[in-house]
Amino acid sequence: MAILIDPPAWPAHGRLFSHMVSDTSYAELHAFARNHSISLRAFDRDHYDVPDDLYNRLVSGGATPVTGGELTRALIASGLRVPLKERPEKIRNTLLRQWNEYFPYFTDLGEHLLEQWEQPHRAYHNSAHLLEMLTVLEKLTPLTAELVLATWLHDIVYDAQPGKDEEASARFARDVGAPLIHQDAISQQQMDAVAGLIEATAAHTVDQLPPEIAQAFSSHEVHAFFDADMAILGAKTPRYDRYSAGVRQEFSHFSDEDFRRGRKQFLADATQREQLFYTEKARRLFEEQARDNMRRELQSLYL
Repeated sequence: MAILIDPPAWPAHGRLFSHMVSDTSYAELHAFARNHSISLRAFDRDHYDVPDDLYNRLVSGGATPVTGGELTRALIASGLRVPLKERPEKIRNTLLRQWNEYFPYFTDLGEHLLEQWEQPHRAYHNSAHLLEMLTVLEKLTPLTAELVLATWLHDIVYDAQPGKDEEASARFARDVGAPLIHQDAISQQQMDAVAGLIEATAAHTVDQLPPEIAQAFSSHEVHAFFDADMAILGAKTPRYDRYSAGVRQEFSHFSDEDFRRGRKQFLADATQREQLFYTEKARRLFEEQARDNMRRELQSLYL
């Protein structure tokens, strides 16, 4: 277990920065940074960017000085390195190609939506989540234009304000849906169903869904949509850890105590559910791993 730091050689904002990582866990990295009064806002996907004037203090405080190459190799070996498929700038073309398959005359709209997904404050709910959700959704049910549109718009507004984000995303969906309706790419009824499905993600339950959703989506499609959104819970351990670290960064406006309280409640409630996923295939793919991931994270929050 070690905190690693490379020499301050990366220019930004008129000064030089070092990269600081853990070769074991994000929890260890965040704890070290917190103990040395480094803001969570300095965390960038899998490392902290720290200014040159802190280098000696961090080394004296226990960080191990290494070269840039040694740091990168250790980060990759640890499984904590964010892979290319989770980097928004690397997956933009892939997402735009898929958007154009379903909405070929609305490329500008697709690019506008991606700009929303790529906002810098999104540490987990970014375009990597969008691509992962679309990939899982296609495994669970045949994609339709309505499902693709709902997925692209379901977290289009994200400010780490549960409930309010879903309402704002649904309003955004209705606004940007106007040209699609006007040019007959989607009907008003379908657009209303998309917005309703987005609002329903706040509770992530199929109980008492608005009737317009049932008119446009089958129950299996709704179940698959919810399962794809929550499939991250059943990701392999390194990816789950990057997800949980990203969520903490997005909620950096909460104190550690408040965040831990809310996160523990979410995990405790989830693990007590008889089934985490609605569809049989999602349960087969993700249920066991999801429970292992959440139990492990829940235990770490009590340490």
